[in-house]
Amino acid sequence: MPLIRPSRDADVAAITALYAHHVLHGTGTFETEPPTEADVAQRRRDVLARGLPWLVAEEAGRVVGLAYCNWFKPRAAYRFSAEDSIYLHPDVQRRGLGRALLAELARQAESAGVRKLIAVIGDSANAGSIGLHRSLGFSQVGTIAACGWKFGRWLDIVLMEKPLGPGATTPPEDTAA
Repeated sequence: MPLIRPSRDADVAAITALYAHHVLHGTGTFETEPPTEADVAQRRRDVLARGLPWLVAEEAGRVVGLAYCNWFKPRAAYRFSAEDSIYLHPDVQRRGLGRALLAELARQAESAGVRKLIAVIGDSANAGSIGLHRSLGFSQVGTIAACGWKFGRWLDIVLMEKPLGPGATTPPEDTAA
């Protein structure tokens, strides 16, 4: 099994290339133009500055997967709810790596104080991502039909959620806002 570890500055080029593949060839992201290395580096810094995880999977010295979470929305009230993102190199799909990467992301997100992990899955036909999330205890809570246009067609998004730790059964420690 590949090594799952925190991302490093030196991983940004590989992360950018991996994500660009999904932008250009997949419907899991609704971005239509790949971000630059500088864009990815800034996104990563923003996530890490919030104390949230940005992980990579490394196999034979090469980054083959990435997973991170960020606040679901930018307002402070959402600081206990995070949206996950996970992308794998096509060569390593269907080997259990996505499950291991998402499980570790959920564990680290919970340690960072996240109480709800949310998946906003591009394309309701994305059976791999939907199945992956379901296998780790996410529940489907809705579908927004035809809200994205990519590759000449309308695409849905599937919303899934998973409570972490005590979820909404207790107040968070930080109730200042």
